[in-house]
Amino acid sequence: MSREKVPFLVIAISSLVVALVSFRFIPLGIENAFPVLLANADANRGVFMAHVIAASVALAVAVPQFLPDMRTRRPGLHRMTGRIYVAAILIGGLSGGALAIAAAPDRPVAGAGFGLLALAWLGVTGVALYLARTRQIARHRVWMIRSFALTFAAVTLRLQLPLFFAAGLEYPEASNWVAWTCWVPNLIVAEWILRRAPGSGRAVGVA
Repeated sequence: MSREKVPFLVIAISSLVVALVSFRFIPLGIENAFPVLLANADANRGVFMAHVIAASVALAVAVPQFLPDMRTRRPGLHRMTGRIYVAAILIGGLSGGALAIAAAPDRPVAGAGFGLLALAWLGVTGVALYLARTRQIARHRVWMIRSFALTFAAVTLRLQLPLFFAAGLEYPEASNWVAWTCWVPNLIVAEWILRRAPGSGRAVGVA
């Protein structure tokens, strides 16, 4: 395996693992699977679960979208999974925005961070969809990298939270940080990748 493909493999595996682990509420129940709900008394459980499920689906179907063989040899499958990805982000973004609004009165910093993430997620993915439908494929791939950087916030959030907990912060305090650090650095890295290989994404193994 070439060194260029290692980062993509790490991202792919972590995305799939987080997507699968997110469905732990099926055997464990919502309370045991997501104790964070206890720290978000205002969060609607239905909206929260819609967000978790939709974000997990987006993570799971995003990875194959970047495989060159899938795009060239199975364009129909690529388009179908792309539609699933966009639909999942529509649900995940709207529900995420609703959760951010619910959190805003007590935790305005966290509410603003998660709210902007939801807006950016919907907006960037909308641009990617428009470019695909107008056959601007090179630009579509660029915006899909940005979209996935925001989708990958689900992974970076889960990696960061244990560190904040280990530092002695409870979720309400930690959320003021992760609401921003789970996605802003992702976008910065995505832009760095795009500047290294404009329009191609070769630095992460994407053709």
